[in-house]
Amino acid sequence: MILLVLIASVLIFGITVYQFREINIDYHENRMERKEEQIRQSIDLAIQKTTYPVTTENLGLIFKNEIYEIAVVQNMNFNIYSLEGELIKSSRPKFANDSISMCLDAEVLNKLEVSPIKRYVRENALAGDNYQASFTYIADQKFKPIGILNLPYFEDNSFNDHELKEFLLRLLGVYLLMLLMAISFAFFISKYITRSLETISTMMGRTNLSKQNKKIYIDNPGEEIEKLIAAYNGMIDELGQSAVKLARSEREQAWREMAKQVAHEIKNPLTPMRLTVQSFERKFDPNDPQIHEKLKEYSNTLIQQIDTMSSIASAFSNFAEMPAQQNETLNVVKIVKLALDIFNEDYIHFIADEEEIIAKLDRTQLIRVVTNLVKNAIQAVPDVKSPRVLVSVASEGDMVKISVADNGHGIEKDNEEKIFEPKFTTKTSGMGLGLGMVKNIVETYKGTIKFTSHLGRGTVFCVKFPKENI
Repeated sequence: MILLVLIASVLIFGITVYQFREINIDYHENRMERKEEQIRQSIDLAIQKTTYPVTTENLGLIFKNEIYEIAVVQNMNFNIYSLEGELIKSSRPKFANDSISMCLDAEVLNKLEVSPIKRYVRENALAGDNYQASFTYIADQKFKPIGILNLPYFEDNSFNDHELKEFLLRLLGVYLLMLLMAISFAFFISKYITRSLETISTMMGRTNLSKQNKKIYIDNPGEEIEKLIAAYNGMIDELGQSAVKLARSEREQAWREMAKQVAHEIKNPLTPMRLTVQSFERKFDPNDPQIHEKLKEYSNTLIQQIDTMSSIASAFSNFAEMPAQQNETLNVVKIVKLALDIFNEDYIHFIADEEEIIAKLDRTQLIRVVTNLVKNAIQAVPDVKSPRVLVSVASEGDMVKISVADNGHGIEKDNEEKIFEPKFTTKTSGMGLGLGMVKNIVETYKGTIKFTSHLGRGTVFCVKFPKENI
C-alpha cells in the first residue's frame, strides 16, 4: 500500500510537471501568434494610410515613426527586413540594434519561401536564453510581398514556474498526508492480519516435548488462519501422544537396562557361592581335624557374598526411591564435616569459607550426596602416586556450593554425557547408581550439579543448593 502511494505520487508529480510545460508551450505559441497577428493588422493599417508608394524601398519611410507607435501599443518589439534579408527598420532603440541581426541568413529566406503558409518560426539563443523568432511576409494592398516581418518572442516563465512550485508544494502536502494515512492504515491492517500469526509463532516457539503444550484459540480468525490453527492444534495432540509413548518407552527401556544390570550383579556373587557349596560338599569329612577352620572359612565366604548381594539390593532401592523432602535448618559446613568422618583416608581434605552456612535441607540426603561424591573421588585415585581429594563448602549469594575435587585419572569424553545415567559403572565393581541418585536428590531440591574433568589431571564435581527450599 505504501509503495503504491509512493509510485502514484511520483507519477502524478511527473505528469503535473509535464502538463505545465505543455501548457506553457501552447500558451506561448498562441500568444506569439496573437501578437504577430495584431502587429500585422497595425502594419496593414499603416500601409493603407501612408502617402508613400508602397514599395520595399519606402518601407523605412512608411514606418519611420509608425513602428515605434505600434511597438508601444502592442508592447512588443519587431523588425522589418527587405525581401533580400537586409534590416530596414527596428522598433528597438539605436543602442540596442547591435543585438539585432543586420541581415537574415539564407536558411531563413529559403524556409520562408518554401513554407506553404509563408511563415517560419526558428529557435534562437541570445545571452544564454532561448527565444523564438517568427518570420512572415509584409504585403501591399495587392497582396504582393514587399518585406519581411520579424517578431522576436522571449518566453517569460517566471509566473508559471512560481505557480507550478506552489502547486507542487500543495500537492506534496496532500501526498504526505496520504502517505501518513497509508502507513497508519497499513500498520493496523498488518497488525490485524499478523496478530494471529504472531500468536501461532509464539506458541510454536514455546512448544516443548517435555511438557504439556497449550492449544491455540482465537476468536473469528480468517479462513487461512483457522486452517493453520487447526493444523497446529492437531500437531499438539499428536505431539502429546508421542510424548506419552516416548516417556513410557524410555521408562521401560531404563528399567529394562536396570533389571539387566541388577541381574548381572546378582549373578556375580551367586557363582562363587555355588562353587563354594559344591567344593565343600565334595571335600566334607567330619573326621578331619581342621573341619572347624574349613567350616568357618566356608561360612565367611557365603556371608561375604550375601553382603555383596545385600549392598546391590540397597543401592537399587536407594536409587529407585525418590528422596522425600524433610527440610530442617542446618549448618552445611558442620554436616559436610560429619559426612567425611566415616572416611579414614588421610588424603581427604576439607576447607570452608565460613564456619557456618545456614540452609534448609534434609540432613540424611545431604550426607548421602557428599558421601557418594567422595566415594567416587576415592575410587578415581587408586593408582595416583600422591592422591588428593579436596572437599570445599562456600556461600554464593542465595546458594550454597559444595565442591569435591580429585587428582585422579579423569573422565573420558565419550563417558561425560553418560555420567549421570543409571547404568553399569566403568569401574570393576559397583552398580553405577551413585551419581544418578545424587542428581535426583539435587534436582528435587531445585539445585544443580556440574562437573569438569581433564584426563590425567582429575575431576571436580560442583553441587549448588538454594539456601531456602519450599
